[in-house]
Amino acid sequence: MPFTQFHLHADLLRGVKDLGFTRPTPIQVDAIPPAMAGRDLLACAMTGSGKTVAFLLPILHKLVGKPRGATRALVLTPTRELAAQILEDLNDLTTHTPLSAAAVIGGVGMGPQEHAFRSGVDVIVGTPGRLLDHFRAPYAKLSALEFLVLDEADRMLDMGFLPDIRRILRHIPRRRQTLFFSATMPAAIVELSREMLHDPVLINLERRSEPATGITQAVYPVPQHLKAALLLALIRGGEVRDALVFTRTKHRADRLAKHLGQHTVRVQRIHGNRSQSQRTEALAGFKSGRYQVLVATDIAARGIDVTALGHVINFDVPVVPDDYVHRVGRTGRAEMTGSAFTLVSPEEEGSLKAIERAVGRRLPRVTLPDFDYAATRPERDGAGRPGGAGRPGAGARAVASSGWRRPGGQFPRRHGRGRRFRRR
Repeated sequence: MPFTQFHLHADLLRGVKDLGFTRPTPIQVDAIPPAMAGRDLLACAMTGSGKTVAFLLPILHKLVGKPRGATRALVLTPTRELAAQILEDLNDLTTHTPLSAAAVIGGVGMGPQEHAFRSGVDVIVGTPGRLLDHFRAPYAKLSALEFLVLDEADRMLDMGFLPDIRRILRHIPRRRQTLFFSATMPAAIVELSREMLHDPVLINLERRSEPATGITQAVYPVPQHLKAALLLALIRGGEVRDALVFTRTKHRADRLAKHLGQHTVRVQRIHGNRSQSQRTEALAGFKSGRYQVLVATDIAARGIDVTALGHVINFDVPVVPDDYVHRVGRTGRAEMTGSAFTLVSPEEEGSLKAIERAVGRRLPRVTLPDFDYAATRPERDGAGRPGGAGRPGAGARAVASSGWRRPGGQFPRRHGRGRRFRRR
């Protein structure tokens, strides 16, 4: 059925048509009618399902006819990238309307954000920490707020934002419509929804977490110390046209990006230690095609929306199955197709089995022809350079040249002054 079934404002329908959307996704079919009717929502919606449009369209429809000059909608997100993506989608949908919006996020100057509060933009899309920074000032009043959206609520709780969310609720009216979207429904999310929602419509709460049907999934078994070489072989062999590559930590993202760059791959990285301008440039460059590969940690897993992304690659197997679903959901979005490859070392088989139990099937194993899976690690000389006996094969030489050389491919459990590496 077309979007006209929702009886949206004509100017919004023009925006939908400009974006090339011809028919709504299942989450949009389920969520838009009750939201248009003013009901609170509690929806379980996965990455790539079209949920952003599902919560934006009903709100924008109601705002078109409202008086201007006061912020009436607030969208809370866990990451800057997701906030920027929602703002981009909102601006695309409202091209033919006078509605205005602004992102209130960390890593950038507060001046323009203060102006957004003072001028009363129609919609603010923000991250909890930066919103609370503004709420300390008298200009940051949202007394006219009518709509609140929590997007990726489970991710916000994972990142420790629950106390911040509760503090934000004290700054906004209790009488409002609340749309609550989460990929999973752990007990803490259910409890928070009970505090925030009034007689909500429940959507997809019994759905099992699994990737979209348009995603082709494959597992590449490979020794840990040969992962970088295998990834390079996939890229050079034409198996991968463009790829979002996920690593477990910021340090591994930096090392992998450096390795690929040394082998003439157009690559950039994005993680929590990068400045906002660096993260924005990396994402923009990847979207435009300037970079073939974007290496990321999970901070970006729910904030990157690239049209027709060909491949998502798990360089490290995620420990939590839901993280796998969110990572691979960056491709095959909105009923499109894509591929998700996971490089699995013997040490990671346990995590892979947990993922397969969660998605309800065994993922196919694939090997790359002509790749030397038996290549050994090089011996080290006194200066830490490759040398001595046991010269490696070509694949292992490529790995050794960039520093992927520690026993078992793992980083040391202790570093510097005895500090343990923490999962990023």
